[in-house]
Amino acid sequence: MTTTASASADPMAGRVAELHEIRARAVAGPGEKATQAQHAKGKLTARERIELLLDPGSFREVEQLRRHRATGFGLEVKKPYTDGVITGWGTVEGRTVFVYAHDFRIFGGALGEAHAKKIHKIMDMAIAAGAPLVSLNDGAGARIQEGVVALAGYGGIFQRNTKASGVIPQISVMLGPCAGGAAYSPALTDFVFMVRETSQMFITGPDVVKAVTGEEITQNGLGGADVHAETSGVCHFAYDDEETCLAEVRYLLSLLPQNNRENPPRVECTDAVDRRSDVLLDLVPADGNRPYDMAEVIEEIVDDGEYLEVHERWARNIICALARLDGQVVGIIANQPQVLAGVLDIEASEKAARFVQMCDAFNIPIVTLLDVPGFLPGVDQEHGGIIRHGAKLLYAYCNATVPRISLILRKAYGGAYIVMDSQSIGADLTYAWPTNEIAVMGAEGAANVIFRRQIAEAEDPEAMRQKMVKEYRAELMHPYYAAERGLVDDVIDPAETREVLIKSLAMLQTKHADLPSRKHGNPPQ
Repeated sequence: MTTTASASADPMAGRVAELHEIRARAVAGPGEKATQAQHAKGKLTARERIELLLDPGSFREVEQLRRHRATGFGLEVKKPYTDGVITGWGTVEGRTVFVYAHDFRIFGGALGEAHAKKIHKIMDMAIAAGAPLVSLNDGAGARIQEGVVALAGYGGIFQRNTKASGVIPQISVMLGPCAGGAAYSPALTDFVFMVRETSQMFITGPDVVKAVTGEEITQNGLGGADVHAETSGVCHFAYDDEETCLAEVRYLLSLLPQNNRENPPRVECTDAVDRRSDVLLDLVPADGNRPYDMAEVIEEIVDDGEYLEVHERWARNIICALARLDGQVVGIIANQPQVLAGVLDIEASEKAARFVQMCDAFNIPIVTLLDVPGFLPGVDQEHGGIIRHGAKLLYAYCNATVPRISLILRKAYGGAYIVMDSQSIGADLTYAWPTNEIAVMGAEGAANVIFRRQIAEAEDPEAMRQKMVKEYRAELMHPYYAAERGLVDDVIDPAETREVLIKSLAMLQTKHADLPSRKHGNPPQ
C-alpha cells in the first residue's frame, strides 16, 4: 500500500519540480548580462521596482507564464515568459494596489499583443476591485515586428485609462523612455512621476524633430523630467533616483482613497486641534503690496507642518497640495504672492482646475487660501486664451460637490476672487482675516475710473486722486464690507485659522450634494 502511494506521488512531485523550475526562469528573466546592462544605465529591474513599491512579500503575480504567439522576424524562436511586462497586485501600507511594470530587459519593454493583453487584464481587475493602479513605465513603444496589433493594444489601454478616470486613482511612474502614442496613457492618469536623467516622454523624438524642423536637442532636453516638471506641466513629481521616487508614490497612495466610493484614510492626529498660530500675524504682512511665502502659511496650519505639493515647479504662482487637518486629508489651493504676486494666469488656472477635479473625484475636501490681485494682463495671455483657461478653474469649482471652504487672507480682486471658490459659486463656508480686501479692483485703479473727471478738473490732480483712493478704500474695501453683506461667513483671528478650518470640516463631513442628471458636462477647453 505504501509502495503504491509513493509511486503515484512521484509524477506529481516531478510536475511540481518542473513548475518551480519554470517559475525560477520566468523570475530570472533574460539573464544576468541583461540585468547588469539595466543597472549600468542607473535603472532598477522591473521586479526590483515592484519590491520597493509594495509591502514586503505582498506581491501576487498574474500571467507570469504568458508568452507571445507572433511569428516572423525571428520572434518565433524568442518567446520569453512574461513577454516583457510584469503584472499583479500587492499592498501598500496594507491596502491593495494593482501594478504593472515594463521589463526593459525583454524586447526593450516594447508592447506586443500578449504584453498588451496582460496590461488590459490587470487594469480590468483594478477597476473591478476598486483599487489604485500604478504603472511602472520603461518601454520602447510598440513592438514593430507585431505590426498593427501592437497599436491596437495601446488603444485598449487608453480606453481603460478613461474608463477608470475618477473611479480609481491612476499613477504613472516614468522610469525609462516613453515615446510616441505610448505617452498618452500617462497623460490620461491622475499623477505622473519622473526620474531625472533616465526617464523621458515625447511624441516625436530628437531625430524626427531635427529632420522636420532642423532643431537639434537631446532626449532630456526635449522630454526629460525637469522639462515636464517646469515647462510643460506633464509631470507632477520629479526625483533624482528611483528609490526616492517610489517612496513618494507610496506616500501619495497613503493620502488617496481606494476608489471614488471611499474617503481617504484618516490617521490619528497628535497635533492639537486648537493649536494657536500666532506666528501667522508675522508671516503675512498687512500691506497688500508686500510679498510673503504662502507655503509657510500652509505649513503652519496643517497637521505637523506636513504636506505634499503637486506640480511644485510648474505654474508656481499657485500652490496645490495634499495635507491633513486633524488627520483628515484635504486638498489645498492657494495663491503664492512670492511669484507674479499670486495672479492667476493660463498655467495656474489649468493646474488648479485639474487639482480641484481630482479632489472632487476622490472625496477630498477643498480648502482655498486667497490672496489674488486678479488675472495676469497682457496680449500673450489674451491671445493664449486666458478666458477659456480661466473658465476651466471656474467650471471645476462650480462642479465640485465635496466640502469646500475658502479663506481670504488679503487681496481678493475682480473675477479672480469669484473664480477662486467664492461664496457666490458654491463655497460652503467663506472666512476672511481682518486684513482682507475684497473688491472689483484695487483702490488706485477704481478711483482712477470712478473719479476720473474730478481728478482731471482738480487744481492738484494728484492730491485729489489720493483723496479719492482713500475714500474708496474706506467705503468699499474695509475688512467688514463683505461680511456685512453676507458674502463672508465670518472674519476670524488668523491665529485661530487651524481650529476654525478643522471644526468647519467636521461639520461638513456629512455634506451631500447632487448634480443635475446628465450624461456629462461640456467643460471649457
